[in-house]
Amino acid sequence: PSELPVEIRPATLEDIAAMHRIRLAVRENALRDPSRIQPADYAALLAGSGRGFVARVGDSVVGFGIANAANRNLWALFVDPAFEGRGIGRRLHDELLDWLFGLGSAPAWLTTEPGSRAERFYRVAGWQDAGREPGGDLRLEFHPFDDEA
Repeated sequence: PSELPVEIRPATLEDIAAMHRIRLAVRENALRDPSRIQPADYAALLAGSGRGFVARVGDSVVGFGIANAANRNLWALFVDPAFEGRGIGRRLHDELLDWLFGLGSAPAWLTTEPGSRAERFYRVAGWQDAGREPGGDLRLEFHPFDDEA
């Protein structure tokens, strides 16, 4: 099938409802307690030390990512299940890392479910093992490339 054009743009507060819908719709890394992440959490990051990007197809948000500059964390990266496998996640990932590493060279980190497609995605993208979180999630780090001097 022909590829639909995907637009990547900075996230706004008006995107939060669509981002939260996608976060709750994912099949992997689903929230064990959906009340743990609320729309106010997105707003706090976007209005503070975070930056988000959304992927849009037509008028619909089909994926999003948010990173937090204060702690160098990739806080969220999710694609609507109906749009998986089209490179949208990788484009959002790359935008987030470009932004984070534009601010400094300290490693970025994230947590994800061990053995998941997300873990494989991040490892292919160059993320490295950095241990386990108390709840059992895998902690991964991304180090900027040293050979770009």
